[in-house]
Amino acid sequence: MKTETRPATGGQTSGKRAVGRTRAGGGAAFALAVVLPPRFTPERVRNDRRYRTLDKYRFIVGFLALPLAFYAVFVISPFLQAIYYSFTDWAGGATANFVGFDNYVKMWHDERFWASLQSSLLLLVVVPLVTLALGIFFAYMITAGGRHRRGQAVSGVAGSSLYKIVYFFPQVLSIALIAVVWQQVYSSRSGLLNGLLGSVGLEGLEQRWLGGDYKLALFSTMAVIAWSFVGFYVVLFSAAMGAIPKDIYEAALLDGAGRAATFFRVTLPLIWDTVRTGWIYMGIQALDAFAVVLIMVPPHALKVTPVYLYERFREGQFGYATAIGVVLLVLSMVFTLIVMRVGRRDQIEY
Repeated sequence: MKTETRPATGGQTSGKRAVGRTRAGGGAAFALAVVLPPRFTPERVRNDRRYRTLDKYRFIVGFLALPLAFYAVFVISPFLQAIYYSFTDWAGGATANFVGFDNYVKMWHDERFWASLQSSLLLLVVVPLVTLALGIFFAYMITAGGRHRRGQAVSGVAGSSLYKIVYFFPQVLSIALIAVVWQQVYSSRSGLLNGLLGSVGLEGLEQRWLGGDYKLALFSTMAVIAWSFVGFYVVLFSAAMGAIPKDIYEAALLDGAGRAATFFRVTLPLIWDTVRTGWIYMGIQALDAFAVVLIMVPPHALKVTPVYLYERFREGQFGYATAIGVVLLVLSMVFTLIVMRVGRRDQIEY
């Protein structure tokens, strides 16, 4: 039997094992040499894995570099500049002297700021709850509120597609236009609301909805904000409910669950992540409420913190105004963390 060795690729000699096989035929013995490929050492496997990881991160960084650069320039940088200017006496000129926490001390003793913050916090707490509750209710009626049809575990009400369009209609309108329209609706002289009450014999319920009592102006503002955003959440929650497999509803119906039990034990837990995200988004929108209050409500009746901030800018108190903006930023972050903490549940997969 004859063994043969051949040089490995690259000029290196690897440990080769010759496998010989002898076949008798015609009195001659033939040797068949088989050369095995070089073995991979543990070091080489680790190096290949490291290179693959580097290639993966290079690919990710290559795609994210430009968007992150834009985000840093146009989002992170303004936030950092606002934080810096909140510690200065900047009045719009070329100079801004560092004054430490003077703006925050001034804010602490500013009664008008605390009055505006109280209004903003009430909007932050009440408006998301009302808006999300209405959005979930209407979405459930559209998705699963109709009569049971043959071959379907759940079915929406008749004309559900039309209802989605009607509910979503305020989203295509400018917020400034919404404020102007509702200002005319709430008008105490020629407003649609008082006119409607008078036409049905309820003149005693006519009110100065915006220019009179503070609480009445606050509730009127809440109604407008909820009306303008509820259509968005109807469409959002309808899409989330439509993604739930029908088999789950069929199993609930076989177990004898009614509509209420099906909603609270099946539908709501399965769309909870969407509800939590909508809660955060709606809270930030309610905390802002700048355009609605500025355009619709008289200044003496109601003032929220963003409007108070705008007035300080208009007066040239830029340093003080940016300090108020930083407080709004902190409130938004705290609200987001609270909602994520309180609304955290075990994820349900289906």
